Amino acid sequence: MKLYPLSACPLLLLGALGPHLSAGAAEAGFLEDSQLVLNQRNFYFHRNYLNNPGGQNYREEWAHGMSLDYVSGYTQGTVGFGIDAYANLGLKLDSGRGRTGTDLLPVDSSGRPEDEYSELGSAVKLRLSRTELKYGSLAPLNPVFGTGNARLFTPMAIGFSLNSREFDDLLLDAGHFTAGNDGNSTNSDGALKALYAQVETRRVDYAGLLWAPDNGTSLSAYGSRFDDIWHQYYFNASRRLQLDAGRALSFDFNLYRTEDQGRQLAGEIDNTAWSATVRYAQGPHALSLAHQRVHGDEPFDYLGFDRQSGASIFLANSVQVLDFNGPNERSWQVRYDLDLAAFGVPGLSFMSRYVSGDHIDDSRYQGGPNGAYGRYGEDGKRWERDVELRYLVQSGPARDLSVRLRQASIRSSAEVARADTADNNELRVIIDYPLQLL
Repeated sequence: MKLYPLSACPLLLLGALGPHLSAGAAEAGFLEDSQLVLNQRNFYFHRNYLNNPGGQNYREEWAHGMSLDYVSGYTQGTVGFGIDAYANLGLKLDSGRGRTGTDLLPVDSSGRPEDEYSELGSAVKLRLSRTELKYGSLAPLNPVFGTGNARLFTPMAIGFSLNSREFDDLLLDAGHFTAGNDGNSTNSDGALKALYAQVETRRVDYAGLLWAPDNGTSLSAYGSRFDDIWHQYYFNASRRLQLDAGRALSFDFNLYRTEDQGRQLAGEIDNTAWSATVRYAQGPHALSLAHQRVHGDEPFDYLGFDRQSGASIFLANSVQVLDFNGPNERSWQVRYDLDLAAFGVPGLSFMSRYVSGDHIDDSRYQGGPNGAYGRYGEDGKRWERDVELRYLVQSGPARDLSVRLRQASIRSSAEVARADTADNNELRVIIDYPLQLL
């Protein structure tokens, strides 16, 4: 479901925030440090459903998105002020009333895809030392509240974020959000939801710490509250060992604990989910093995918007289509990566993985009067196979242009397919071209 790699630990967050939080007083000023980037994404999505009598047989859409992103520097002084802003324009290239549902394009009241849609958004920010406070339309990415970027545009959340790196190895990350906006919507006051339960909340708070010394180790811990739905806690530990110049061994462990909170809008929740990954890399090759388990009679749930999913599921087996997060589900993954630069094609990479899940069982679910989760039945099984080929242009006028082909197939036992995602084969073709204007 996401566009970032396996074992997406909070180091992604550290890497995203580091350049903005480390410059400190050395920055030149509001205009001098401003950046303006035009991002273009061309997206073709085809999904063919199998054994879906009476339902939609396939979804197929093609769209082009342009996003102009402006990030200012900070004014001079002890407290610096700045502004971030974006403008999105989405264009329909091909779609139809009977082929919608990919979430690339909004649909009107009669079910027809819109020819175009646009949106403006902004956030104000201030900086004191190496601490940033922002308010407005934001795109957090962390294990308990992450917006993601799996379609044309990133869903946005409306609220406050606080990020601090007063110490080089330690990141403090906190936020308070009250509304959200799908990537294919122009509504700036949409709902924040529990994705699988499909119940709304108007207040989400989170806080976390990430410690990443420069020795291949990272530790992180987060906590969040989705008001009247759940408390959720997260822990991650990862370690990378450089065996020699051409070989490395990595370990990654993720743990979530979720409990119902307040008015229990999603019903009773008592859920523990974890995953463990080991990755061995030698030269251009890498082999990963992962195991994931859910302990609870309801699925492991996370952030959603009106229609789209967020990305706050840092479990290893949350992949292109499925999350393998069903009630009591256990799943295994094997993955192979190849960097073809070693064979004379720099920028070309290949990935293939297979994930198999079983033991899906919610027959003992006692969700109470507000229980909002679907029925998975007993002894459910499913699998997903993904293949991806990506090319990133290394130099010349088209430098940083990337082309990504992603194919996925999933199969499930009957009750699991009805409760989650029906059996299908899909193909996504994604072309990204960021152009630095300022």
